[in-house]
Amino acid sequence: MQVEKEFIARLLNPQTQDLAFQELLHDYQKPLYNHIRNIVLSHDDADDVLQNTFIKVFQNLKNFKGESKLFSWMYRIATNESLTFLNQKARKSGISSVELQNKAIDNLKADVYFEGDKIQIKLQKAIAVLPEKQQLVFKMKYFEDLKYEEISEILGTSVGALKASYHHAVKKIEAYVTLQLNL
Repeated sequence: MQVEKEFIARLLNPQTQDLAFQELLHDYQKPLYNHIRNIVLSHDDADDVLQNTFIKVFQNLKNFKGESKLFSWMYRIATNESLTFLNQKARKSGISSVELQNKAIDNLKADVYFEGDKIQIKLQKAIAVLPEKQQLVFKMKYFEDLKYEEISEILGTSVGALKASYHHAVKKIEAYVTLQLNL
């Protein structure tokens, strides 16, 4: 924890800020991109949201109280930015967020950055029908392999509630995929 406090002090010090922020970008750009991409699905949208996330991180560093890890705080910002982005995009398009997600899933097939197959598409469709919180918990646990304690800090929810959400999400996904495979 002491190392993190020293790093944050470097981020806030005008003399060391630029170099420290470059370190922050280097260390967190890829994991945050993957986290955002799991939520918004589109590579281009993920790049835009990632940029907005780092802008918010930079602008709000002075408000970071250290009550959670820097990692968790940035993931919370990335999660909120991703959800806000999706809601705004759906509103601008005049469609629901579920319809927007389904369009994004359909577009994955043409996305050169998507490395999945038909099963991955079915999995994404199954995830899309979950409530938002179950989607987030499932994606963070399944795709990003985050620990429940980390997800708890990011989402501000108890570990027990997260385990229950993940369990319900898995059961719903299994039922959806089984139904699709039998069609």
